[in-house]
Order: sequence, then structure tokens, then C-alpha cells
Amino acid sequence: MREIHTDQLRDTVARLCIEACHLLPDSQVKGFQRAVETEVSPQGRTVLMKLIENDRIARENDVSYCHDTGLTVVYVEVGQDVHMRGGDYEAAVQEGVRKGYAEGYMRKSVVSDPLLRVNSNDNTPAVVHTGIVPGSQVRVTVLPKGGGSENWSTMKFLLPGEGAEGVKRFVLGAIEAAGGAACPPLTIGVGIGGSFDKVTAIAKQAILRDIGQHHPLPHIAQLEAELLESINRTGIGPQGYGGSTTALWVAVETYACHITALPVAVNIQCHANRRASAVI
Repeated sequence: MREIHTDQLRDTVARLCIEACHLLPDSQVKGFQRAVETEVSPQGRTVLMKLIENDRIARENDVSYCHDTGLTVVYVEVGQDVHMRGGDYEAAVQEGVRKGYAEGYMRKSVVSDPLLRVNSNDNTPAVVHTGIVPGSQVRVTVLPKGGGSENWSTMKFLLPGEGAEGVKRFVLGAIEAAGGAACPPLTIGVGIGGSFDKVTAIAKQAILRDIGQHHPLPHIAQLEAELLESINRTGIGPQGYGGSTTALWVAVETYACHITALPVAVNIQCHANRRASAVI
């Protein structure tokens, strides 16, 4: 049994909050750079070059890539041979978010009550997903989720007979409804299957995949490619100014479901596709 002190978990979460908000993943920046070469719209290319420049400024000055530093989503995979000591696990994660957003000078975007709308002033509580996995390590992933793209995310129960074509119609409709309001170029996570709660969870997990990484199942990888092509034919373009780069990537995750159901969820991520991971 390996012991890990909750202070180490707290400090790891804090560091990842800063890294995620200040540094875009390399695959995201490379996605911008590839899109500049293929974008047909002069305005679209200008936007993409501005995003690349914005990333450079954030890195050089150690500041947030986007002013909306999001609702913090934290994924923690805890090895079953790990014993947490030193305090409450959940409290340590929340304190890590609180610490990271203070030390990183990031905007606090969380209201404590959804109706009273009073800002918590420390970006907590975060949304925490905990999984128990084999081994003696703890893997932490921080995903800051901006409001503009999250607000356009959606789900629906399709009829089973609608199949892949029904999924494509629903996803495309969600992107067309969002238009430029979700701050494209987008990364789009699609969940298919499971239950009401599971389908939205796997749609969000899908956006953690690197741009360019297809699903291992050939028919799902083909669906990803077809969705990306149809979304980029909408002409919404970077920041909604028109063009051929509405999305940089579409990632699909699936799960078993009931014979009467075909749940589908679309989790939209804006151009600030931020995340950071570490293993303790």
C-alpha cells in the first residue's frame, strides 16, 4: 500500500490549474497552425494567426490564454493500492483549485448558488470526477471549461432506428445552433450510449483526447471524420467570421445502452481547449 499525503494532491491540483489556464496543449497550437494552411477565408486565417499569437503572449508572460478561466473540472484516477492520508480527499482537491486560481491570478467565475448568483470568489467548488483504477499512482487532469462553449452543449435521446445518420443530424444541428457564440474553431466531444448521466460524462471526456487521435474502433473513427467534414462545411468559420475551419477535431466516445434508447450528447469546447495532467 502506497501512502500519498493530501497536501501533495492539493499542490498538484493547484499547479495544474495554472498550467491549464496559461498553456494550451501542443496539439491545439499545431491544430491552429495546420488550419492556417487550409483555411479558405482571409478573415478566418487572420483569426487563426491571432490565436497563435495569443498563445505566444500567454506563454511568454505566464498569463491566462483566455480571460474566461472557466468552471474547473478535475478528473482524479486513484490507484486502488493508494492510501490517502493527512486530511479529506475532496477538500484537498477543492483547496488546490482555490490555491491555483489565486496564485495564477485567474478570473473567478463560479457562483455558489445557481439562483442567488453570488460569486464564491475563489472558483470553487470545482466539479470533481473520481475513478478507482489498478495500481499505486494517482493521475490528475484539470479541465477548465469556459461558459461560452459549455452553454451550447446539449443532449438528446434519439430513437434507436435513427442510427448513425440520426447522430450526425443531431450533432450538426447543435453546432449550427451555436454558430460563432461558442468561440470556434471548436473541439467537439460526442457521447453515444449509456444513460442520461453517462452520455454527457463521456462526451466531456472525449474532448480530453489530443487533436488527431481517432477512436480505435474503425466505424467510430469513420464517424468522427464524417462529422468533422460536415461541420466544417457549415461555413461558420473561426470566431464565426466565416470559413472552412469551424472545428479542429471531433472525438466520439461510446458506451453500452438500453435496447430502447440511443442517447447522444455534444460537449462543445471553444478554441481555448485547455487541460493539464500529472501523475503522483
